[in-house]
Amino acid sequence: MKDLNGLSKEKLEEMYVKMEQIRQFELKAAELYQAGELPGFLHPCAGQEAAAVGVMTAIDQDDYISTTHRGHGHVIAKGTDLNRMMAELFAKKDGCCRGNGGSMHIMDRSRGILGANGIVGAGTTLATGAALAAKISGNGRIAVSFFGDGAQNEGFFHESMNIASIWNLPVIFACENNQYAESTSQKYHMRPDDIAQRGEGYGVKSFTADGNDVLDVYEKARQAAEICRKGEGPVLIESKTYRWFGHYVGDPGIYRPEGEAEMWKGPEKEPIARFRAQLAGKGLFTEEELDQLRDQVARQIEEAVAFGKASEPQVPEFALENVYEEGLL
Repeated sequence: MKDLNGLSKEKLEEMYVKMEQIRQFELKAAELYQAGELPGFLHPCAGQEAAAVGVMTAIDQDDYISTTHRGHGHVIAKGTDLNRMMAELFAKKDGCCRGNGGSMHIMDRSRGILGANGIVGAGTTLATGAALAAKISGNGRIAVSFFGDGAQNEGFFHESMNIASIWNLPVIFACENNQYAESTSQKYHMRPDDIAQRGEGYGVKSFTADGNDVLDVYEKARQAAEICRKGEGPVLIESKTYRWFGHYVGDPGIYRPEGEAEMWKGPEKEPIARFRAQLAGKGLFTEEELDQLRDQVARQIEEAVAFGKASEPQVPEFALENVYEEGLL
């Protein structure tokens, strides 16, 4: 059986499908949001699919992850049900968090997903705590914290890196450098060219990956996971990528240089087109087979939208549940 980078054809197909699921989910969610059908805010990760899928392919199903306000891709890549995710965006009872979290606070404990977090950089502390728990219990799990280039200027990040380094915790700090902290270019808010250099000051093994090449991200994450499982963590991975949308749906993105977004969306940069070329170039899949998988995902997304719309709306009173432990007051 042919493979690529040591990955079987079945695993490569799974990776491609997940990348298509992320892209199509985000584009459909943006469409629904612009039509006024989704509440709250929406921060799509379209364009960053390889960074999520590459890391998630390298870790186990029972490993922990923490994510961000731009976290749909990580949750999909970890395997959370698309129907329940879409229902959560609609604030419906069948959602992952029963409609109480919305886009920015999706979590799925059954998948080891500790939750998306609207506080920039705060997820690094959750993953560090999960890694400490894993080390104490000896359960063999590792934790991954996803964050953006802006978060590595937050105190959460530096405090987490420091304590994780001192205690050799099995945690991967996975920075998705999409070039902008909201509207501020990375070139403006930090001096080093590579965020991976931040790890050197803490004695942390660090990698820089092409965040639009899913196989490169996978290989760096595979090495990182191996280091953590051997008790030699933590590890920092910087995946250089690009977000297609502005900071949120509706952000005009006037801070971007003319032609920049179009360049990143071109076939030489765009992650799904690049992965398709790798798969077809090695003779693992025909273009027709990849098109069939893409169309299959399109049907899954439409089914998820229908499920979300049909689900029963959550009542406002639900916000008062799970606030206090019963019997304390």
